[in-house]
Amino acid sequence: MEVTSKGDFVLYVVMNLPLFFALALIVWQLGPYKLGMLGAPTTYLLYGAIGVMAAVQFLRIWQINGHVFQRPVPAFDRYPFKQVALLNLVYMASFGSELAVVSMLPLYFLDTFDISPMLAGMLGGSFALMNLFGRPGGGYLADRYGRKLITILMLAGIAVGYFFMARIDSSWPLPLAVALVVLCSIFVQGGCGAVYASVPLVKRRLTGQVAGMAGAYGNVGGVVFLVVLALVPSDQFFLVLGAIALAIMSLVMIFMDEPDPQTSEVMPDGSVRMIDVT
Repeated sequence: MEVTSKGDFVLYVVMNLPLFFALALIVWQLGPYKLGMLGAPTTYLLYGAIGVMAAVQFLRIWQINGHVFQRPVPAFDRYPFKQVALLNLVYMASFGSELAVVSMLPLYFLDTFDISPMLAGMLGGSFALMNLFGRPGGGYLADRYGRKLITILMLAGIAVGYFFMARIDSSWPLPLAVALVVLCSIFVQGGCGAVYASVPLVKRRLTGQVAGMAGAYGNVGGVVFLVVLALVPSDQFFLVLGAIALAIMSLVMIFMDEPDPQTSEVMPDGSVRMIDVT
């Protein structure tokens, strides 16, 4: 991905590190010290492959963007990479937490309430079902009322939802617990929609790359949060998810910008065309 300043170059390198960290976490989980599905030689071979992938990636980053240390990028062609970094983190808190919660929710319902495995699976699946409404709803609200505002509200809803989910126990009426899970899910899915309402407005000709990196961070979140789940009880797991959403919301409040009403694009003949985006 192209970046347009020295500071953005450094930030881009930093934001690539969690991608390889997540791959290493998967290998560690499958390796001899955890699940034992991989032998030690295979584990170390995969660690080496991840190291090579990281080295190639960082070399390509320098080849594509090293020029920013020698000459400035024209002002009309610059974009703030912090926008990409923030969208990555928001998608990690939304879709990443969804991946982790959907994986554990049926068993959580089964262990907490005296219900059948089939009902537990159906109730756990209700979290993902809200995708049908939450994602388009979050995108619509972001288009209508402002990307930054709706992103903040969705993160706030995610944090509050997970904090309340941490308090669910067997004394709760099952319908109330399900209602809370569904409500939290709506904010989680809405956060995903809000992210992709902003993605095309960061830099028009890099839209696919921005979308791809944000999507990758969803999987980073899924891997990291499932590792957290393996280390702490379920109630603490939800508290961790809520705290991370709250921290990312603070970053969005401080650093995220509303997209500019116009973006530029260099045409094949070298002329610069201004395009209205709002």
